[in-house]
Amino acid sequence: MSMYGLLILVHIVAAVAGLGASFAMPVVMKIPETSHQAKFSLELSKKIETFAKIGSIVLLITGLIMGIMNPYLFKAGWYIAPIVIYIGVQFIVAGIMPKKVKQMAEIIHSHKGDDVPESQEKTNKHLKHSITLYKSPPMILFS
Repeated sequence: MSMYGLLILVHIVAAVAGLGASFAMPVVMKIPETSHQAKFSLELSKKIETFAKIGSIVLLITGLIMGIMNPYLFKAGWYIAPIVIYIGVQFIVAGIMPKKVKQMAEIIHSHKGDDVPESQEKTNKHLKHSITLYKSPPMILFS
């Protein structure tokens, strides 16, 4: 296998690990019906987030290296569009999502009952909306 072929393999694995993990997070956060389950979901989502972050960074790096190895890619719209989208959604991924997850953790850890607080559910819905916006641009491009 050539160096470029190995790079493509790493790029594909990173895409599956990173994007797959980001699609799993809303599912995990939707399940809790009790405060104990919500705490577990938050902890699990933190672990899933690690895969999403690493996969996303590796995806960007391998993609840019492939572009450096084949400079003509920087003139291809299908190559440039995902990079622009990646940069564009970083304010959601790096700004909005961590704040909302922290807010949800504070709400659930300070809650005394066994039910899921209403404010937790509202924050979770807002977070899901942010994640939907994060995932939407690639879907629009390739639909």
